[in-house]
Amino acid sequence: MERRHLVIIGSGPAAYTAAIYAARANLAPLVYEGFFSGPAGGQLMTTTEVENYPGFPEGITGPELMEKFRSQALRFGTTILTEDVTKVEFGKRPFLIHGASTLVEAEAVIIATGATAQRLDVPGTRDGEFWQKGVSACAVCDGAIPIFRDKPLFVVGGGDTAVEEALFLTKYGSKVYIVHRREELRASKIMAQRALSHPKVEILWNQVLVRVEGTNLVERVILQDVNSHKETTHLAGGLFFAIGHQPNVGFLEKQIETFGHGYIKVEPNSTRTNVDGVFAAGDVQDPVYRQAISAAGSGCMAALDAERWLAAQEHA
Repeated sequence: MERRHLVIIGSGPAAYTAAIYAARANLAPLVYEGFFSGPAGGQLMTTTEVENYPGFPEGITGPELMEKFRSQALRFGTTILTEDVTKVEFGKRPFLIHGASTLVEAEAVIIATGATAQRLDVPGTRDGEFWQKGVSACAVCDGAIPIFRDKPLFVVGGGDTAVEEALFLTKYGSKVYIVHRREELRASKIMAQRALSHPKVEILWNQVLVRVEGTNLVERVILQDVNSHKETTHLAGGLFFAIGHQPNVGFLEKQIETFGHGYIKVEPNSTRTNVDGVFAAGDVQDPVYRQAISAAGSGCMAALDAERWLAAQEHA
């Protein structure tokens, strides 16, 4: 059975950045970048233009950016396995990492499996339809893309995230509509008031999304009144889901302490989890920022934390 100083589970900016730092520290990290669990490279693999990542003034596509991350990790000696981790055993040392076709012992582990944006299964919004062709789940990531400029934009949701995304989109859209199935927002009072008082925001109460239409890009959204069941068609330049994210932690089988919403708990100002020798980075432990740059930063932190922890074990 192969044994490694460090195994990194995940493949987005956090995982690849952790691999770069760990490899340069001669830890010879092994990365499980996944296969069936989602595209290797994380959520950026479903993003078109990335214009807010430093160093690319002309912008870069999500897949291109992730390929650069991956290539840099490989350059310094990272081993990458394109398979899913199906199980981990953190109750004994060394830790056991069960891949789809491999079994590896690890002295330390970094979990960087990200979080999946929740989307409604609505005709027109699916992969192969208008997903990333005017349908998105991250206004901060995609809102500044030219296709949304000066167009009516729709945000589906009713919590703080929906209001925050709607307010952000007012910088770019001609009008922003919040589609909410109830007649009162779930957002905090202060956030709700900001939405209600903003001249470019309109809340469409008691409405649900039933369909998105267009030719090459989103052109129309069809809503239905939850009481009368009457459908209405609205011109639209884009639609954003703001109904939450789901951290990808199922394979951990509750061996790592998480918050109620599933995000991994880490110690303040670190990436350490409640299991000694296990660290977490990126969106899997970040319910607030969820940006490529913040994920990459925490990947750096996790690699440094793991390197110091491994060094301490050698001198213990």
